[in-house]
Amino acid sequence: MVQLIVFILIVGGGWLLYKRFVADAEKLTSRSRERRKEQETGASGTLVKDPETGEYRVKRDDE
Repeated sequence: MVQLIVFILIVGGGWLLYKRFVADAEKLTSRSRERRKEQETGASGTLVKDPETGEYRVKRDDE
């Protein structure tokens, strides 16, 4: 019984690590796509609209 619980914990931990790896890889891919697109167009950043004020600002890396 203890072996089954340890096995389930190991498989669950592996699954969580896999999901986190995939999410980080997708984030990195989208960030590199945005930077490549900015280089192609000669832009110095991506503008995003603030829903509260309606003003545009340069998108930060953590968004």
